Amino acid sequence: MSQDSHHGKWTISSSDDDDEDLPLSGTATSKPRRPAASNHSSHRSASPPSPKLEPVTATMEVKPEPAKTPVSSLVIGSEARQSAAVNQLNPVKYETSPSLAGKRKKEVSDGSGWALSDSDDDGDVEGKSLSNLPNRAPPSPKTKKAKVENERPPSPHGRLYYIDEPEDFFESSIPCLNDTYRFYLNKVTGLDRKYNSGALHIRDILSPLFGTLKESVQFNYCFDIAWMVKQYPSEFRDLPVLIVHGDKREAKARLVQQAQPFPHVRFCQAKLDIAFGTHHTKMMLLWYEEGFRVIILTSNLIRADWYQKTQGMWMSPMFPRLPKGSSASAGESPTFFKRDLLEYLASYRAPELEEWIQRIKEHDLSETRVYLIGSTPGRYTGSDMERWGHLRMRKLLYDHTEPIPGEERWPVIGQFSSIGSMGLDKTKWLAGEFQRTLTTLGKSSFRPNPPMHLLYPSVEDVRTSLEGYPAGGSLPYSIQTAQKQLWLHSYFHRWKANTTGRSHAMPHIKTYMRVSPDFTQLAWFLVTSANLSKAAWGALEKNNTQVMVRSYELGVLYVPSAFNMKTFPVHKNPFPVSSSSGFPVPFDLPPTSYSPKG
Repeated sequence: MSQDSHHGKWTISSSDDDDEDLPLSGTATSKPRRPAASNHSSHRSASPPSPKLEPVTATMEVKPEPAKTPVSSLVIGSEARQSAAVNQLNPVKYETSPSLAGKRKKEVSDGSGWALSDSDDDGDVEGKSLSNLPNRAPPSPKTKKAKVENERPPSPHGRLYYIDEPEDFFESSIPCLNDTYRFYLNKVTGLDRKYNSGALHIRDILSPLFGTLKESVQFNYCFDIAWMVKQYPSEFRDLPVLIVHGDKREAKARLVQQAQPFPHVRFCQAKLDIAFGTHHTKMMLLWYEEGFRVIILTSNLIRADWYQKTQGMWMSPMFPRLPKGSSASAGESPTFFKRDLLEYLASYRAPELEEWIQRIKEHDLSETRVYLIGSTPGRYTGSDMERWGHLRMRKLLYDHTEPIPGEERWPVIGQFSSIGSMGLDKTKWLAGEFQRTLTTLGKSSFRPNPPMHLLYPSVEDVRTSLEGYPAGGSLPYSIQTAQKQLWLHSYFHRWKANTTGRSHAMPHIKTYMRVSPDFTQLAWFLVTSANLSKAAWGALEKNNTQVMVRSYELGVLYVPSAFNMKTFPVHKNPFPVSSSSGFPVPFDLPPTSYSPKG
């Protein structure tokens, strides 16, 4: 179902970011629930939708695949659903009974549902809510082929759409990486080989090339446990893994059920005491014979997130163990990364993380050159307001950057995969609060109003992507929210990434930066799990005396002073990897605005 507005046609989404309009998640029904439904008619029409001023909205419909279904009729939702189908040991059953409305749950691979992709929005149901099945009878069980473990989910482009990773896709020796910034993109299946040189797959990260693993922790939002276990090399596959997640009730039970065949997998449930918050942080803690490593990333632990999407990560150096008897302050970095990481882990108040907190204390993190920016759920006052979210970022930019002549002409760029509710006009949060943070440069009292460019793929970007329309399942922006903030759409710019070869690999990465008027220099750069939403970044309350944060998020901030630089030069050709001092921005600069309505 689609609706028209003066900004073009919008496809109804099942992900709503408005607190007041949140659909009940976890329902699987054959009856449409208004307004979160879509019949994808525009997606299957002969004439594709125009890319003009038309952000993609998440379409969460799932269609069963009967035997020999015509390619044109295959429509699937988010990438996590695709991943869930991969590890089904039993045939998928389609719910035809009345809605189970009222139960918040994330459908994962338990043989009866689909795992959905992730979001951090105010309603954070992009990944957690199962949209309505279409109004048609499900295929007969007799004609539905039983899923086998290695069978892939249906593709709208046919079975040949999937491209297996070539033999040399994974690293067999220590890869050539640019160690200056330690910011890497994920490998993308199907790209020219040079665009994966210096990029990493999860199998590379967990391989013995980076250390002799002893134990690990995986913080994430969406999990396919069986797939995750297979990404560890055989020699590390049975070592202890702790999963830090935010699932509750039925979703938690299903997650635990996924792990039944793997006794080495344990769980730690993050406390989510504020409505509509999620555990959106994506981080790996890897403990080796040789030391310790931290990886902060944007990918869920599902196959589709590591397949044909643009993702990013910061990978720490190997942190060596401190000599016994070292002081409590030993091993700190100039960016206080150790202190901030320990504070972030302590915010979980989880006994399961205590041994990891102790391990980190015993290692030397002094080589770290990035600042940690986390969000944890809560309402904060006084000095605590600057501990988390965008006020934490404002404080870091105030303390560790310098004013730049003509900075009013230095645009702010935000790039993300999900959009939350920001109010009836820009003053409510985006300009009145968030933009003030992003435009902070040093201790200057000057408050410029520079251009702000927001990168979010258009429908045309999604249609022509490697995944096709299913990529929209990871780009939720609900029609309900969109129509309440039409003012936002003048900020939108297309996803174009020819410099990294990733124009057709839809972004699940989230990046924010301040760039020079000629787009050749960066004043700072952030890679994070945080999308464009108040839930992720926090929102001021009570006449600006309190900030409320709903979700767990984590990212790293690069500022030039930590690298003994005035600004970061933008790397014009980041692939194949080189020793250049240029920063590898993952998309093309300058950004391309949406076409004006013509």
